Amino acid sequence: MLRLALLLCLVALPLRAEDIVLGLSSDRVRITATFEGSEILVFGAIKREAPIPEEPLDVVVAIAGPSKPLVVRRKERVLGIWANTDAVGIDSAPSFYAVATTGPMEQVLSNVEDLRHKVSIGRAIRSVGAPGNVADAQAFTEALIRIRRNNGAYQMLEGEVVLDEQTLFRTEIGLPANLTEGEYQTRIFLTRGGNVISQFETVIDVRKVGLERWLYTLSRQQPLAYGLLSLAIAIAAGWGASAAFRMLRQGG
Repeated sequence: MLRLALLLCLVALPLRAEDIVLGLSSDRVRITATFEGSEILVFGAIKREAPIPEEPLDVVVAIAGPSKPLVVRRKERVLGIWANTDAVGIDSAPSFYAVATTGPMEQVLSNVEDLRHKVSIGRAIRSVGAPGNVADAQAFTEALIRIRRNNGAYQMLEGEVVLDEQTLFRTEIGLPANLTEGEYQTRIFLTRGGNVISQFETVIDVRKVGLERWLYTLSRQQPLAYGLLSLAIAIAAGWGASAAFRMLRQGG
């Protein structure tokens, strides 16, 4: 009876006709003192157990940096002075977020699937509530997205995923210089008609190394020593600049 029950369960499970075989140019990003950004090549193939369906396939790639809560403030001119007026707390917002697709977002992923998987930039930000005295709380989230899109932290790359023969896909996503250390969740979705038919998840590890790591650790574990070191470096730099200026004047 037990074997029969297991067999019936296996028969009842849907067969996954298409799966993702993923590759990354690198699953680690090392932040050094001279780090100026990087590019990650995401590529892969679709493994099939049946012939390719007639309906076209689409691919969505989403990379999200570590999330944390933050406060978005609005500045207004009060009596001729710019001052903070309203403020809205965001429960969770990724420090970096990029979405690349094979076509327009509204075509490759339905609103229902976007709501379920939280793929688009707006869905990736969680803001549960806002103060009752703030009427346009959504505008604060939109402002956060606009600011981070302008500095490259949020990217919407529609049509940037290349899909060859409905089987091989690839895209490049640029990582800015001001990356937050941590694990970057990478998700790949296969969709048809806006519906997700398969997905794959992996992690890109972003860490500080070398001098950058040493200074970061020192600032967190020994803030007094870090402060004294910063002061000593500033004094030495000032003295060196002053000495060089005096030598130039004497030489002139």
